[in-house]
Amino acid sequence: MGSINLYFLHLITQLGPTFLIQDFAVVMIVAAIMVFVTHKLKQPMVIGYLLAGMVIGPFTPPFSLIHDVSTINTLAELGIIILLFVIGTEFPITKLRSVGRISLAVGIAESLGTLIITFFVAQTLGFSQFDSMFLALAMSITSTVVTVKILEELNIINEKSSVLIMGILIVEDVIVITMLGILQSLALTAAVSFVQVILSVGIVVAFIAAILILGSRYLPPLIDKIARKTDYSVLIIVILGLAFGLSFAAIELGLSPVIGAFLAGVLVAESNSAGIARVITIPLRDVFAALFFVSVGALVDVSKIPLFIIPALILIVTSFTTKMVIVTPFLIKAGYDTTTAVRTGLGLSSARGEMSLIVGKGGQDVGAVSSYILPILGVVTIVTTFVTPYILKLGTKLNISSNTSEEKK
Repeated sequence: MGSINLYFLHLITQLGPTFLIQDFAVVMIVAAIMVFVTHKLKQPMVIGYLLAGMVIGPFTPPFSLIHDVSTINTLAELGIIILLFVIGTEFPITKLRSVGRISLAVGIAESLGTLIITFFVAQTLGFSQFDSMFLALAMSITSTVVTVKILEELNIINEKSSVLIMGILIVEDVIVITMLGILQSLALTAAVSFVQVILSVGIVVAFIAAILILGSRYLPPLIDKIARKTDYSVLIIVILGLAFGLSFAAIELGLSPVIGAFLAGVLVAESNSAGIARVITIPLRDVFAALFFVSVGALVDVSKIPLFIIPALILIVTSFTTKMVIVTPFLIKAGYDTTTAVRTGLGLSSARGEMSLIVGKGGQDVGAVSSYILPILGVVTIVTTFVTPYILKLGTKLNISSNTSEEKK
């Protein structure tokens, strides 16, 4: 918590307290207005946040309502960590273990299948080889932040399909992080070291295993002890320290911070104080999650959408169709009922977001992709974030399991 205070102090000295408070006030006021409107129209809150971002963003005429979008983006990164931590508190290890094998199998199949097919479609559209590789990798990863936020809004985060989605999302993150390192090495050296690939996978597996095996043995009893003997202000500092600590450790190992944040939540879920932890962190989650979606909306340059909308839509349809065609039959074959299989497929097929943009930025950092790849992925992110609430809502209305289907327990 002290590091967070130091961070805000740094922001204040950089921007000045007036500008920082003004930017934050503008974001919250405009977001509140847009969320109120979307609530009245019975639309998902995420849509309101995105529209708020578009209103205050630097690309909306006649001028930007905020002074520094990068400040909002940085605050939004904190929101991602808190959001994934709170989601993790809903998933104790036993629940994740129940879908572990099927998540691994489905995650590998749909990620690699989507990557290969999207690559060939991108080549057909005329993209270069490296542009196609990075686009394919970006389109193979589902946005964890967007997906879990909408699942929560729809109050289905604890359903069987949602548990499957969370397990598969972890597998996707591991695959994409490993593949991004491989593509960057290939772009820089025109060669990939087999030893480096094995080392990258080993680091990921060791990190997750150490947290789940060692962490689950020592940390939950410690959290319970703190919850019993101190007030909730101490408990929230401890669990936020755990969330940001594991996120930082993940970053240092070259992994996504969402993995560390989610696993921190899983450790808290193993304690008897998980319910208390969720209650005291939900207000923080809501504020910072709003900042994340507002920041995504603020990045939208509406004038450029017509330039990239056609290739973006083709890539969206390709990845959506591929994931659905792989995930749904795979789960039905594994014994899951049709409704669960379709809902899981929809959840994994819809949203692209933060990790897709990270992949595009990774390609740009090593000079491997063209300048228009990130704008295309920006359009993909906006379009899919807008449509995902409606797709997942449609999934909740489906009840297509046949009587002969054996429901997986």
